[in-house]
Amino acid sequence: MKHINTAQQKKITSILDELYNEAKYDQIRIMKAFANVQNRTMQPSDLKEAYLSISKSQGEELVSLITQNNLKNIVEFGTSFGISTLFLSQAAINTEGHIITTELIVEKAEKALENFKKADVDTLIDLRIGNAVNTLKNHNEQVDFLLLDGWKDLYLPVFEILEPNFHKGTIIYVDNADMSDCQTFLKTVSKNKKFKLQSKHHGKVVLIHQN
Repeated sequence: MKHINTAQQKKITSILDELYNEAKYDQIRIMKAFANVQNRTMQPSDLKEAYLSISKSQGEELVSLITQNNLKNIVEFGTSFGISTLFLSQAAINTEGHIITTELIVEKAEKALENFKKADVDTLIDLRIGNAVNTLKNHNEQVDFLLLDGWKDLYLPVFEILEPNFHKGTIIYVDNADMSDCQTFLKTVSKNKKFKLQSKHHGKVVLIHQN
């Protein structure tokens, strides 16, 4: 297993620090988005300026999970501006793996790609723009690690598209597990006895393992 070199580690960490500093204003952006939505359901485009990022502790956990289990084929649903993807790239360097990530909003995807290039990890990442149901359709490569962190009502369709590519060692990391749409998804998955669910971060995260 190849381990990340110190210089590259510092570069990725530096970019992450910059992004987390910018993400401090997320709550303001989210409040504005809600204020602008009247008598309709909020859509992903309403949050095109919000980072909606995972925490640093979650990011470090992603790196640890993937590295310790030597997972190589990584798929992410919900790139946003690329914070979580940068953590995934740290792990992918350790395991000599690669990442497929998908983002619906063009502006977010373009910014994410800029961040990947700044961190010199863009060659590890296949960034796909569009609805994940389409960008991941007909995926035929083994999935070792799946991060679900996009629009919650698509968790189940994305899961079902990729399920044929899961194996006994696959780990599915479900963020925002405490949200209602996500709870519905988890209840559906829990009915399948081949999957085991593990709650973390006081219920905000659930890990799904295949038995």
